[in-house]
Amino acid sequence: MRTATLGPAERAESLAGMAERELDVLVVGAGVVGAGTALDAVTRGLSTGLVEARDWASGTSSRSSKLIHGGLRYLEMLDFALVREALKERGLLLERLAPHLVKPVPFLYPLQHKGWERLYAGSGVALYDAMSMARGHGRGLPTHRHLTRSHALRVAPALKKDALVGALQYYDAQMDDARYVATLVRTAAAYGAKVANRARVTGFLREGERVVGARVRDVEGGGEYEIRAKQVVNATGVWTDDTQAMVGERGQFHVRASKGIHLVVPKDRINSSSGLILRTEKSVLFVIPWGRHWIIGTTDTDWDLDKAHPAASSADIDYLLEHVNSVLSVPLTRDDVEGVYAGLRPLLAGESDATSKLSREHTVAHPVPGLVVVAGGKYTTYRVMAKDAVDEAVHGLDQRVAECVTEETPLVGAEGYHALWNARARISARTGLHVVRVEHLLNRYGSLAEELFDLIAEDPSLGEPMPAAEDYLRAEIVYAASHEGARHLDDVLTRRTRISIETFDRGTRSAREAAELMAPVLGWDKDTIEREVEHYEKRVEAERESQRQPDDLTADAARLGAPEIVSF
Repeated sequence: MRTATLGPAERAESLAGMAERELDVLVVGAGVVGAGTALDAVTRGLSTGLVEARDWASGTSSRSSKLIHGGLRYLEMLDFALVREALKERGLLLERLAPHLVKPVPFLYPLQHKGWERLYAGSGVALYDAMSMARGHGRGLPTHRHLTRSHALRVAPALKKDALVGALQYYDAQMDDARYVATLVRTAAAYGAKVANRARVTGFLREGERVVGARVRDVEGGGEYEIRAKQVVNATGVWTDDTQAMVGERGQFHVRASKGIHLVVPKDRINSSSGLILRTEKSVLFVIPWGRHWIIGTTDTDWDLDKAHPAASSADIDYLLEHVNSVLSVPLTRDDVEGVYAGLRPLLAGESDATSKLSREHTVAHPVPGLVVVAGGKYTTYRVMAKDAVDEAVHGLDQRVAECVTEETPLVGAEGYHALWNARARISARTGLHVVRVEHLLNRYGSLAEELFDLIAEDPSLGEPMPAAEDYLRAEIVYAASHEGARHLDDVLTRRTRISIETFDRGTRSAREAAELMAPVLGWDKDTIEREVEHYEKRVEAERESQRQPDDLTADAARLGAPEIVSF
């Protein structure tokens, strides 16, 4: 199949095209659920549009724990249906839909009590594996194993000897959440969806009771568009209630935000060949392998302040350090923290106690004719949420519509990935890139890496690493702007790459070179480059200041010290 290029020209064409003629489905919000909904709709043969107020995955979907998992702890709650569904999706993603983006990851669960805990936790993990295999999608992961204390300490020498009496090791999967969403959007566009980021819905079009489209403002170019659609899907996550308010209708449920923060530390600070999962008094704490780093998270606290830029406070950071240090022989300090990021989970809250159980599930509603709302859920089950949303939208279409086919539709970059992986030594010889660089590109772009190899062939300097962020090549910065819809420096350093959380300088030393690489693609002059770099530096400064504040209120105020970058 042809791949979609999401450059400035394609964005302008998409916006104009959406306004030209009525769509079957317009999706509002390009997090993982919105992007998945657009892909589901367009692959059923429906004319589809997708608009996003900021950048792909700029909200919750770029700030998760970056895990694709069945939800082992939900077994303890006896929520077998949710775990079964998530395990099926995990298997599909690993084996068929996105093997280039979703990878197995091992976790060690330290046992602290002799006898009963091994039996109790072991039974749960055994059931987890059995449920995965029973769905026919568990073959891609090793099964769990029981470890003695000495064996566990060989796997994770960083653990205190008195922190465990033994351990269990099991496998889940992980991905780069923002990169996954960008790939979903490109896949939808490749099948014909019209997609535009930095395109904000300012209101809905109505004919009587019916919603017949949306008014959309081009945040970059300043234009206004009326996009008509037979069905509009509100997939705006923690902004669901705000989007619904534009219709003036009270919803059947509300979405409340729960803040989760994560720390990123260098790999050498924790001596372990496996991730860790630790119990806390409230939930679980993950220590997740992440390239040359670890991600430590997460917290779970109510948040009713700024939704666009949730802030991590000093208390949040101390909470995570305290809990992870309770099991580490060499404790982590603030100086070990390279990056911090905070995200908001969209949890469902019903009108009564009876609906509060929805909080970890998802729901779909049709509050007024022409408008479908999908909310809640978890990253792993985005495809099921998207299917349910489109099924609901189809009820409002006066036409026969095909069944969902996304279970059989790999994302762009998946086709041919395994063959290229097997040929990586030959590709290294052909391109002049070290084989480690080739592997890095294949695991971020799959078979689309060929497009980056072409860029490097045309300009060999693009095969050089970024001076202050050597895990990434200069070509990746250019490609983010030319092919992946990046419009601003922040899009590239925070979401297309992870430079903003993987370097101690938070990306400030890479900012100018990245902006200069993006400039020819996006038509930036020297003043624009300066403005982009200055904005990014102010954002980092505001985040650092927020992380020194004692609580949410002061952290939020500090984070809001950096203005949004908008062209109009």
